[in-house]
Amino acid sequence: MGRAVLRIEGMHCAHCAVAVEKALLRVKGVRRASVSFATGRAAVEYDPSVPLEELRKAVERAGYRVAGEEKLPEGGREGRLRWIFLGLALTLSALLVEFLLEVSWKRYLLLLLVSPVQFGVGWRFYRGAYRSLRNGVANVDLLVVLSTSSAYFYSLAATFFIQGPTFYEASAVIVTTLAVGMFLEERAVGRTGEAIERLLRLQPRRATVLRGGREVRIPVEEIREGEILLVRPGERIPVDGVVVEGSSTVDESLVTGESSPVEKVRGEEVIGGSINRTGVLRVRATRVGGNTTLAQIIRLVEEAQASKAPIQRTADRVVNLFVPAVLLVALISFAVWYWAAGSSFQFSLTVFVSVLVVSCPCALGIATPAAIMVGLGRGAERGILVKRGEALERAHRITTVVFDKTRTLTLGEPRVTDLIASGGEKEEVLLYAAIAEKNSEHPLAAAVLREARKRFRRIPEAQAFRALPGGGVEVRYGGKEVLFGNRKLMEERGVDLAPLKKLLDGLEEEGKTVMVLAVDGKVLGAIAVSDVVREDARAAVEGLRGMGVKVVMLTGDNERVARSIASRVGIEHVLAEVSPAEKAAQVKKLQRRGEVVGMVGDGINDAPALTQADVGIAIGAGTDVALEAGDVVLVKNEVLDVVRFMRLSRSTMRKIKQNLFLAFFYNLLAIPVAAGVLYPLTGTLLLPPPLAAMAMVVSDLTVVGNSLLLRRLRLG
Repeated sequence: MGRAVLRIEGMHCAHCAVAVEKALLRVKGVRRASVSFATGRAAVEYDPSVPLEELRKAVERAGYRVAGEEKLPEGGREGRLRWIFLGLALTLSALLVEFLLEVSWKRYLLLLLVSPVQFGVGWRFYRGAYRSLRNGVANVDLLVVLSTSSAYFYSLAATFFIQGPTFYEASAVIVTTLAVGMFLEERAVGRTGEAIERLLRLQPRRATVLRGGREVRIPVEEIREGEILLVRPGERIPVDGVVVEGSSTVDESLVTGESSPVEKVRGEEVIGGSINRTGVLRVRATRVGGNTTLAQIIRLVEEAQASKAPIQRTADRVVNLFVPAVLLVALISFAVWYWAAGSSFQFSLTVFVSVLVVSCPCALGIATPAAIMVGLGRGAERGILVKRGEALERAHRITTVVFDKTRTLTLGEPRVTDLIASGGEKEEVLLYAAIAEKNSEHPLAAAVLREARKRFRRIPEAQAFRALPGGGVEVRYGGKEVLFGNRKLMEERGVDLAPLKKLLDGLEEEGKTVMVLAVDGKVLGAIAVSDVVREDARAAVEGLRGMGVKVVMLTGDNERVARSIASRVGIEHVLAEVSPAEKAAQVKKLQRRGEVVGMVGDGINDAPALTQADVGIAIGAGTDVALEAGDVVLVKNEVLDVVRFMRLSRSTMRKIKQNLFLAFFYNLLAIPVAAGVLYPLTGTLLLPPPLAAMAMVVSDLTVVGNSLLLRRLRLG
């Protein structure tokens, strides 16, 4: 399955996105297409046999263009601004002429002033209306063209052919106000996508590479995998790599959201885009081009922002029906006032124009994508990567969060937790144990050796090493017989454990694995090893429970160990001794009970369960963004980010609902007022065309501004 994210240029309302989406879906071999006006991007899934050129042509047939193609005659932002300033100057002049000048040739002067506004500043509306009709989608441009053209051409007729007032100044005010408003709206909507722009700026343009013993400055795109890079203090690390020489602190906050600088020494991985703070590093490039962590993050965020949440698709369907409905209301309003109420043609036409202008389908169209864009960007800044907008929507309905244990609630790395001495010193117990385990490959042996190397410069070699499967190890050292293993081994060899029995029982009740040390048949001490619980695990569980979410632990470990870990982090519901293959079935069982399930795993052996869950959350990705694991990737390797993600989802959905309410309430109130329902009470039309245009612009900007408030959300 091919996937592409296309940057679409020329869209200026939600209807434009619908038109592009329909055009892409008409291409044979395209499975899915999702186009967002807010991001200006299209996410397309298609059969690999479909050439990208076909997608580009489909966009062009719809009247738009893929970024990088030749610009249309608008001339970009600067051209837009020139037309807007011209429109403002001519419109202000037309207003002064209309209200201050009384001469017989005033109508001709107004015609000269307003025509460049109608067809120059307003050209984009005419072109947009043509595109909409050609693609079978009635959009806001069509409303603007119908309303302003009605006013302009009636005025033209009144100037040369019939008796009646003119509406030149009203037409000019509408066109200019909407042009200014849409320009401001596009700027504001652009701010919702600043997260991607900031990520793009993290990639340095050039890098220093060591070639043939010389330092060579080259473009980042030319770096080859395996090359050695020189990174000085204050410079950004160009690509992902491994430190081969030097040590330094590295600021990864802008890439992963990690707030504190991280110490980097030889053998440790570094992420492209992070900042080298103190020392000089030599780094071997391991991921270059589109394979770097930063490139993967940008691609994930772009795809997520181009995707559509279910609530947005519902809003799109409403928007598709909105324009025809408004046109019908405008025509009915004109007919009622002109024929039923016997009002003048001038008044009836004014009502018709006001209804068309005041309606605001754009606010409905951007209510969801604007909020989701800001939410996705806010998450990306904290290392919370949401792969699809629908996951952000679904997460606010989660009732149960299921945690895998190993490498999720725990570090997945056994560590020495207790050193017990009986008739000797703790240091002596640890040294004998390390000597015994030095040649063992068992994971528990690695934990003992790791602890011993922190305390001793060297660990002596033992003689006559013998592994005892299921029991432990036996060695000879310094003329003594050293036995290191479990209780069963000690009992078989007749070692008296009475001095340590209570301590051993207590440690095993805590779910720890205990290994006993005996020298020459006499117990010398014991070492307890356990998988270490993450520091933020308990806070994460408490945070979720505080949000009213049930928390479950799912693990393949035995019941006793599972219960021990669960009690330490505050989890009451435990499903133990579950194989990786059975984890998805357990998630499905919860779903059948009516639970909306979020599954949190490490993305290694939890893939089936992550896929089965309503929202799959992969934790511990580090420099591997785990593109295929789950709907959400927590780059920082912090369990507390699950709570932050839930908080982000709920806040984003709250903003979407607020936006939709504002958009619906505005239209519900404004359209009847523009239609003149209050005229019998007030004796005046409260929303004449110029005010109607301003109201429409304000409604759009209100929705975008409300979405931007998400940027101030404190995730904790």
